[in-house]
Amino acid sequence: MKSDEAMSAQRIRFKIHGLDCAQEVTVLRRAVGPLVGGEEMLSFDVLAGIMIVHSDQRAAEIIAAVARTGMSAALLSETTLAEPPPIRDDRRARNTFTMLSGSFTLGGFVVHAMAAGGIGPALGSEGLGGAVTVPPVAMGLYAVGILCGVRFVLRKAWLSLVRLRPDMNLLMTVAIMGAIALGEWFEAATVAFLFAVSLTLEAWSIGRARRAVAALLDLSPPTARIKKPDGEAQVPIAQVAVGTIFTLNPGERVPLDGVVTAGVSSINQAPITGESLPVLKEVGAEVFAGSINGDGALEVRTARAAGDSTLARIIRLVRDAQAQRGEAEQWVEAFALRYTPAVMLLALAFFVLPPLFGFGSWGEWFYRSLVLLVIACPCALVISTPVTVVAALASAARAGVLVKGGAHLEMPSRLKAIAFDKTGTVTEGRLEVASIVALNGHTEIELLERAVALEARSTHPLARAVLSYAATRGIVPEPAEGVAMLPGRGATGSIGGRMFWVGSHRYLEERAQETPEVHALLDRLSGSGHSVVVVGNDQHVCGLIALADRPRADARRILDELRGLGIRHLVMLTGDNRGTAEALNQPLQFDEVRAELLPEDKVGAIRGLKERFGIVAMVGDGVNDSPALATADLGIAMGAAGSDAAIETADIALMSDNLSRIPWLVRHSRRTVAVIRQNIGFSLVVKLVFVALAFSGRATLWSAVAADMGASLLVIFNALRLLRVRS
Repeated sequence: MKSDEAMSAQRIRFKIHGLDCAQEVTVLRRAVGPLVGGEEMLSFDVLAGIMIVHSDQRAAEIIAAVARTGMSAALLSETTLAEPPPIRDDRRARNTFTMLSGSFTLGGFVVHAMAAGGIGPALGSEGLGGAVTVPPVAMGLYAVGILCGVRFVLRKAWLSLVRLRPDMNLLMTVAIMGAIALGEWFEAATVAFLFAVSLTLEAWSIGRARRAVAALLDLSPPTARIKKPDGEAQVPIAQVAVGTIFTLNPGERVPLDGVVTAGVSSINQAPITGESLPVLKEVGAEVFAGSINGDGALEVRTARAAGDSTLARIIRLVRDAQAQRGEAEQWVEAFALRYTPAVMLLALAFFVLPPLFGFGSWGEWFYRSLVLLVIACPCALVISTPVTVVAALASAARAGVLVKGGAHLEMPSRLKAIAFDKTGTVTEGRLEVASIVALNGHTEIELLERAVALEARSTHPLARAVLSYAATRGIVPEPAEGVAMLPGRGATGSIGGRMFWVGSHRYLEERAQETPEVHALLDRLSGSGHSVVVVGNDQHVCGLIALADRPRADARRILDELRGLGIRHLVMLTGDNRGTAEALNQPLQFDEVRAELLPEDKVGAIRGLKERFGIVAMVGDGVNDSPALATADLGIAMGAAGSDAAIETADIALMSDNLSRIPWLVRHSRRTVAVIRQNIGFSLVVKLVFVALAFSGRATLWSAVAADMGASLLVIFNALRLLRVRS
């Protein structure tokens, strides 16, 4: 977690050229951290090559500090969505020098073999203590091959040396120089070439991963066809003002968020919400940038600027999430910090101790120590986790599940209990007025007028249902004055000079106005599964408005699916009365139902679940349930598409109202954790095998480099399997 100071400082993003391996993050932390107030002020997205600085430090000073590491930085705008072009394109130069290294190494070996009388004698040339059989021409060719191979390594190796902070560049440079000192010119040139190849392939594979992630999220077309008095014109989306009308032909992607003003069509919202079926859009319906129009033509009024669209927010949040490290990533980074120095000390012991005790020659153990130095390169281990996390974040976003960081991505795999809000989560959230009971001389119309006047500005689902029903009856009430909202209870206000109130059964009890007749009515209505709104004044209860909601059709199946995944306890939390909650639970069969809860009661319920079961998730709408969402180990907001508050509130936002995304999330999290463990385990096994081979004298420098290169590529491609969105 970042400090309060980090959270309050301004946020500056830099594109770092040369940030291809997570080991370079350590170099940047040490170089830039002291300048900006500590390493906790920095976060990194290795896959995108971006450093985020939470500091008021001048950008020029940060760029200068990065330059001293051998890398370079460029300031990015906070509104930049796509990955910017490289600061300088040295990819061609890197490829050229790698090919030259291989060519000169091969040329040197041909000359060497011809002089030695064959390939076998050339490979068996001796260094210290033996006859140097490498001819001068071959030695010169080898030397040029070595220099070409380490062209992009030497500066970083030197900086690592002067700072006494060894990294893979220094380890490889020492290994190459050691091989030269032993007279193993072919070995030294081969190591330099293979290391250059490994860096080139790693940069290529990271670039492939970046492009794959970008392809998943780059969904919005670059231009919009806007209406003008004299016709239509294609305009870059960044230049389209809010309120502008644009047109959509069949099959086109929606360029900007907006509201349909003309036409009817079905739109595929899967890229944004993960919904499998197209959604019918008519006049007044909201559409999202990145979704795909069906077979109808539409006219849409822009509701948000390009940088504020739902898609833009998703891209920014996924981008920011890549910089938030989970437990596995933090462990790997801490392990690597200790691993490299430890292996260097072990290599020194390899060189000194065996010959001191008479086990072999100094030259033999010096060579084995060099092999161990090459094995010490932890890049495959360090790169495995961030690539896995970013691939998983991107595929989750494509499935309509917005995860805000590696820590939140790992959490669902360890869930033991899940608490669900009732209305709009396990129910359809479309409450309808089922019956109205007028009391004490009032009429249904009067009852509705009082309720609408008091609840006109409420966003509670019960209030919205009453307002919608009143609108269909043509009721236009007298505005209430001095309205006071009572969270979890209701509202009070003055209508025509008299005080009225509207609220729950609990609020009625608090006012001590419940009569036996009213109590019997409330019991009957709530016992049949209705939510009841009570309307009254200071003298008596004016009447009751009963509303009904239905559970989602697939809710029971999804709860059973979660139990099958090992979730031990499923709880429904609601502010409704006990009778309504129990009636709803009959077909659903939650393990526990807690009713008549205020927002603070839900927080207490979550705390109790954490004490009983450990790791707990809360699923709600992201607004009314924000205290409980914040208290849970994992807060999950339902139906967040188009809702700023829902996206910002929870740790994970389900962009659609699809409850089945929750078991999908648990499975996806477990797949991600499994891939992380596979990559870490494979990388460590490769290292351990080569340590054993080095000790026994059966590993060569070039084979150690090839193994490390192969391990890096394998863990990257294994991680990229998560880019496939599975059901």
